[in-house]
Amino acid sequence: MSFIDNIKHDINSVKERDPAAHSSLEIILTYSGLHAVIMHRAAHWFYIHDHKVIARAISQISRFLTGIEIHPGAKIGKGLLIDHGSGVVIGETAEIGDYCLLYQGCTLGGTGKDSGKRHPTLGNNVMVGCGAKILGPFKVGDGAKIAANAVVLEEVPPNCTAVGVPARVVRRNGVKTGCDDLDQIHIPDPVSQELCAYRIRLENLEKQVEQLKKERQ
Repeated sequence: MSFIDNIKHDINSVKERDPAAHSSLEIILTYSGLHAVIMHRAAHWFYIHDHKVIARAISQISRFLTGIEIHPGAKIGKGLLIDHGSGVVIGETAEIGDYCLLYQGCTLGGTGKDSGKRHPTLGNNVMVGCGAKILGPFKVGDGAKIAANAVVLEEVPPNCTAVGVPARVVRRNGVKTGCDDLDQIHIPDPVSQELCAYRIRLENLEKQVEQLKKERQ
């Protein structure tokens, strides 16, 4: 796909998924996430053609202008939407599939323990919530959702959600959750569900103790 075709997909992705976007002209002029992606595509071209210094210079200019840091070696598919974008960091060996959605403050990084492939690979249509950290050279499957502020340290299967620190996976099992791609709130929290289950068990135990006390009186 050509450079221009990729940009068209990036613009259309914003128009289709961001309710705040009113026109293509507004997106082109004012969306820092789009600016960062466009500059990355240019930097990546220089990077793969072994002009590393030029590539890094473009990426640093982009970081200064947008607040978004994308290493020129990262591979990005078509239609990426970086919403708001401030503080987003994408590492050198990260790979992002088509039509993914990244919110502000998220990181696709490494753990410092790996060599070679050090950063995560996102499948298609993956959502990464604000402040989420995905660290390590593993796959996040197609259609997966990473909740806000989650810290993901292992593979996430397709069409699943990852929630918490460290993140736990909640499988959909083909059941529609009713959440749309932009919803970071209505995602099931396995930690809260587990605490609720313990509370119910504790209440039942307290009732049993009270019953035993009455029987002994």
